[in-house]
Amino acid sequence: MRIASKFFYKTHKFYVPKAHQNRSGGGVNRKICHNDVFEKIICLENLFLAWREFRKGKRNKSDVQSFEFNLEDNLFELYQELKNGTYCHSDYTAFNICDPKLRRIHKAHVRDRVLHHAVFRILYPIFDKSFIFDSYSCRIEKGSHRAINRLEKFCRKSSKNNSQNIFALKCDIKKFFDSVNQEILLGLIKSKINDKNAIWLIEKIIKSFSSGLPLGNVTSQLFANIYLNELDQFIKHKLKIKYYLRYCDDFIILDKDRNSLEKLIYQINAFLSNRLKLSLHSGKIAVRKYHQGIDFLGYVVLPYYRALRTKTKKRILRKINSKNFQSYFGILKHCCGYKIKEKIINENFGIGLRVKMGGAGGFRRWRRHGFRLSNSGK
Repeated sequence: MRIASKFFYKTHKFYVPKAHQNRSGGGVNRKICHNDVFEKIICLENLFLAWREFRKGKRNKSDVQSFEFNLEDNLFELYQELKNGTYCHSDYTAFNICDPKLRRIHKAHVRDRVLHHAVFRILYPIFDKSFIFDSYSCRIEKGSHRAINRLEKFCRKSSKNNSQNIFALKCDIKKFFDSVNQEILLGLIKSKINDKNAIWLIEKIIKSFSSGLPLGNVTSQLFANIYLNELDQFIKHKLKIKYYLRYCDDFIILDKDRNSLEKLIYQINAFLSNRLKLSLHSGKIAVRKYHQGIDFLGYVVLPYYRALRTKTKKRILRKINSKNFQSYFGILKHCCGYKIKEKIINENFGIGLRVKMGGAGGFRRWRRHGFRLSNSGK
């Protein structure tokens, strides 16, 4: 679910103070109950900070401009509704996007989205401490590129610096966001939040959607991590798996024994079904040899180098233009993408791009420093 992670990192990289960030990785469910959460969420300072973060990149939108025109009145009204317990979540507007496959996005009204940010600001540091280190989706100082770097490190360690063959089990959870059980999610949140008013508000947000979690709410990303943290804890502390990492509903396990990995499939699927009412996507379970390449998050990790997934490569070559080439080159910077970049330059841009990059000298410097990557892709 990579569209959500892009949105997250645009708007939340400064959300949580450094002191609250989980550098050690956590991984143990602490029995600490927080009982002052509601007042922290609804305080005017938090609402205004949430508004400031929410509006980034959206100030030219008509609904955002309309809300900002009477900003103080709107936020004070929201505060009073929350304080009096009369707040009601609005309906969603649904639309489709392709990223690259078709996804159904549900967008709430501006006031509700501001509140989602306010809730996120307070809940994130509470729950992030209990997440394992190797959960990489929608978390501060994590992300897809760090997940790939970690996978490469795992592969080197497990294969004894690429001298032994290993296997990778890759799994995907079937229709994850649609299948989240709202009552189970609320139970997981209640285990840490001992504040009935905060639970009332969180329940309002969760049950504003008919079932599952909506793609589009910033809170959905945090709720997804809270939900799947149960899977992380099971794999790390019950199954005692050393080389495991997860990005949203995709995860990978490394092992030297193929049979051991195949046995894990049934154990993990049983846990998902019994504990979380989820199931693995049967068509997306794969066990592959390391030297065949491990396809994960748009890249293929192989011994000694990292390549771009074939589908991603074709999409870049099909969609690239003078407006988006820098973002696509950012993707290529994290793999051995020299030939693809050369092809893009020669076939699509030619002299025009060379001029835009500072003439022939600038282009040569960019080729020298931008194309040449280490084998690790870092």
